[in-house]
Amino acid sequence: MAKTIVQEFTKGLWDEIPPFRLVLGLCPTLAVTKSVENGLGMGLATTFVIVGSNILVSMLRNIIPSKVRIACFIVVIATFVTVVELLMQAYTYPLFLTLGIFIPLIVVNCIVLGRAEAFAFKNPVLPSLADGLGIGIGFTLALGSLGAVRELFGNGTLLGAQIMPASFQPFGFMVQAPGAFVCLGLMLCVMNVLGKK
Repeated sequence: MAKTIVQEFTKGLWDEIPPFRLVLGLCPTLAVTKSVENGLGMGLATTFVIVGSNILVSMLRNIIPSKVRIACFIVVIATFVTVVELLMQAYTYPLFLTLGIFIPLIVVNCIVLGRAEAFAFKNPVLPSLADGLGIGIGFTLALGSLGAVRELFGNGTLLGAQIMPASFQPFGFMVQAPGAFVCLGLMLCVMNVLGKK
């Protein structure tokens, strides 16, 4: 059992890392990763929702009728998204304003709904918790790393602190929408090359 839980947790850190391996959750990945802070904030919010919804769906899996399971999953996910949204408004209001509409859109994020359908609805609580935590942390790391690359080359900063020398000319393209696509594509390429080795 312990080996299974460890496997479920670690798969989300490399083998099934959402944006790079499963190519899921690209809307928030591209939209909010102009900085490390935004990427980590969105990743942590999504992690909270995945873990909470995986646990609750797993606990209710024998009660939820199969014909209405998707509607039930959405209600469960929306509950956790509301909690995250209220917590962010209370404690990280500037980040909440920056992330904007992408926080409520976690409800329809294919990663969260996919984990509920493909894993939590079919497995006990502990493996579902490990799965949600692994996928969530992997998603957070992916968003944080993409945000770091874009912020570093687009602004010369990391977490708002100047990293590049004063002579550095920021590559403004990186913090614009097309830069997100290019950066994601390059990172996908690197992940595929490393995965084959």
